[in-house]
Amino acid sequence: MNENRRNFLKKTAGAVLGIGAGLPLGQVAEGALGKHPTDEGVSGSTQWAMVIDIKKCLGEEVRQACSEACRKAHNLPDIPNTSHEIKWIWTEEYQHVFPDQTHPQQATGVREQPVLTMCNHCKHPPCVRVCPTQATWRRDDGIVMMDMHRCIGCRYCMAACPYGSRSFNFRDPDPYIAKDSNGKLPSDYPVRGKGVVEKCTFCAERIREGGTPACVEAVDAIPGAKGALTFGDLADPESGVSKLLRKEHTICRRPSLGAEPSVYYIV
Repeated sequence: MNENRRNFLKKTAGAVLGIGAGLPLGQVAEGALGKHPTDEGVSGSTQWAMVIDIKKCLGEEVRQACSEACRKAHNLPDIPNTSHEIKWIWTEEYQHVFPDQTHPQQATGVREQPVLTMCNHCKHPPCVRVCPTQATWRRDDGIVMMDMHRCIGCRYCMAACPYGSRSFNFRDPDPYIAKDSNGKLPSDYPVRGKGVVEKCTFCAERIREGGTPACVEAVDAIPGAKGALTFGDLADPESGVSKLLRKEHTICRRPSLGAEPSVYYIV
């Protein structure tokens, strides 16, 4: 092992160990908090957020529409081996999504009901703090991004994320992406390579063009499902998400951790 590689491993391992030892997050990997060169034109006056209505998402059709829309929009592979699957938006049981909101006396139907989950785009993302290459960063508008070209596959971000919101490409995803009869991919979104981490980005590429996340667009097209997912600007008091948060009883995942998720759930 050459000296440069040895020093790099020492520094990155030290960052992770620093968090485990209880050092202030602000002192760990400070370089990963700088403005990313691809953030040109991103405004801090906007703060994107998602509100998920758990009851409106109980139907399998709704949840399937979300995951399928995301899969097509981002060329996600369909890998049979569940330990290697790539997930941007998926379903878990309530008791696993909200372990701090369950108790033994709670109705089984509540504990086991399906809940859509994704990256929480935290205000204080621990994943960003530990990344040694700035492959993941938080934009001024609140979206936690991933740059697959900068990712070195160390998976520190996966270890730091308390929500399990990141996936690692253990194999080349291309053979597992459904293509049409001419071999064309579902979308123009860049296909990732083996050895990198990926996750939900709130469809930043669609937002840039004035659109909405693919999952939101998909459920809005289902009769009776409109409003199952609401996406908007928290900084705008008249946005859909702001109005819902004032009106409805909502919770977010594991608030005691201090990450401050930007994904809220109507319960």
